[in-house]
Amino acid sequence: MKTYVLDASALLVFLQRKASASKVGELFKDALRGRAEVLMSAVNCGGVYSVILREHGQQQAEAAMSAIYPLPMRMVDATPQRSLRAAEVKVRYKLYYVDSFAAALAIEYKATLVTSDNDFRNVGSMFSILWLKS
Repeated sequence: MKTYVLDASALLVFLQRKASASKVGELFKDALRGRAEVLMSAVNCGGVYSVILREHGQQQAEAAMSAIYPLPMRMVDATPQRSLRAAEVKVRYKLYYVDSFAAALAIEYKATLVTSDNDFRNVGSMFSILWLKS
């Protein structure tokens, strides 16, 4: 079974129905069929919430979270160990700390990172990346 890690930009592409939303939707369909596992760090989910909160307000942000929870996606906690691994990834690849949680999760699960964020161009071959158009 293939494993995917969504970063905040990937979930925002899906929620905002941007150009590559159908690619993310296909991953969710594969997860429902048992062909894929879709993961997201709780830290990256908080990033999604903060973007929507800032751009659209509390009511929209809460509505978005209500729409996210039923998706076939496993939310992964930011444990102390994952926080340290994310910090190491941040320093090594010069990522934002929030982005480093998605990268560290992709490394931990040997997963494909799903993103539209160009900051991940610096990570080399640590994991595969499914690039989305935003």
